[in-house]
Amino acid sequence: MPEQGLDNRVNIGKSVSIHKKALDQLLAMTDRRNLADGRTPTIVPFFSIIKNSRDTVRSPGVLTPSFCLILQGAKKLYLGQAIYHYSAGDYLASLIDMPASAQVIGASEESPYIGLRIDFTTQEIASVVMEAEIVTEPKEKELSAGAFIGKSDAELLDLFFRLLKLIDKPKEARFLSELIKKEMIFNLLSGEYGHLFFQKSLFDQRSDGVGKAIQWIKDNYARSFTVEELAKSCNMSTSGLHHKFKAITTMGPLQYQKQLRLQEARRLMLSGPVGATTAALTVGYESPSQFNREYRRLFGLPPLQDVKGMRKSSCAGGFEDC
Repeated sequence: MPEQGLDNRVNIGKSVSIHKKALDQLLAMTDRRNLADGRTPTIVPFFSIIKNSRDTVRSPGVLTPSFCLILQGAKKLYLGQAIYHYSAGDYLASLIDMPASAQVIGASEESPYIGLRIDFTTQEIASVVMEAEIVTEPKEKELSAGAFIGKSDAELLDLFFRLLKLIDKPKEARFLSELIKKEMIFNLLSGEYGHLFFQKSLFDQRSDGVGKAIQWIKDNYARSFTVEELAKSCNMSTSGLHHKFKAITTMGPLQYQKQLRLQEARRLMLSGPVGATTAALTVGYESPSQFNREYRRLFGLPPLQDVKGMRKSSCAGGFEDC
């Protein structure tokens, strides 16, 4: 029995060593590219590299469906009332648009934060589930949040290695990158966190699914509605919708809508000559003063002052990059 315990420790040690070697190899491949701070797109449309040479302040934003692996450095994620720390070898997966906030910690010129980001759609995940006939069952009775932190394995890191190599091969990248992406989704669905990566309630767009309610708000965030009306349209009770909605998004439907409205207003003002009043009306606010109050409550500054500061900042894209 002691020998078996020793064998297990040796195997674990080898696994950790292989994992670290793979991370170091990926990091070396990104170092050779002399990246600037911020998000660097690649020739692969869904794949980008993120770098931060200094710490960032806590920044509210919206996580979009994506998978972000940290190669070096660490981040702190604020999701609802929970705070998560994650670092090299960990990843953040978001399955839906999730209002949250985050910050880079411990970054420097000598040891910058480096992350690799994969964008995907819920349709792509559902397609892999159907094609591969994957069956995932929840480990707990309660619903889980639509974003979570996981730990990568050697197989997943190898897929990133293959993807990074394709950046220098435009002809091969157009075809092979999509295959690697499907394999990556399959890896995530089949692994330890598969039950979190595919939650039926998020992908169910039928009339009785909370996923439909979330999608409706995303598509109609500028429209006014009541929770009762939304619940009725989804064939759910008001209390049932509110409970499931909060379990997945960490907030109620109306708060979720408010966050999406404010984030979109901020994006509009950052992307062009759009004033605060125009942005407020565009996203559905009837009262500019209410918009100003709620904007300041979320972002910490009045709209124009916040946008001015964001434009001067190198991290104006927000934390949703990775």
